[in-house]
Amino acid sequence: QVQLVESGGGLVQAGGSLRLSCAASGRTFGNYAMCWFRQAPGKEREFVATISWTGGATYYASSVKGRFTISRDNAKNTVYLQMNSLKPEDTAVYFCAAENTRNTSSDPGNYNYWGQGTQVTVSS
Repeated sequence: QVQLVESGGGLVQAGGSLRLSCAASGRTFGNYAMCWFRQAPGKEREFVATISWTGGATYYASSVKGRFTISRDNAKNTVYLQMNSLKPEDTAVYFCAAENTRNTSSDPGNYNYWGQGTQVTVSS
């Protein structure tokens, strides 16, 4: 099993940047595909970005592609989400998720392990 703790959220002006971190417990972090989701008030949880267990494959939602970058450091048991050129519509609670699989997925139903979330607020 793995436990996840997100950090790095906050309030930023439009056009600014934030870097989210997701620290994972457990010795087998390198076996897990990782994903970032977000959920805005009154909306369903939506896929943001995912990265394979090796870090060799990454996929992004069209709404963030070119602005966000997902990466991982298996030696530090941490996955990151670098968010640049932030927009007010990026405002949401951001969740990190993990699954013990070599396959990446954008479906939240395919992830069994979740963090508690971190709030990102982008002001206009």
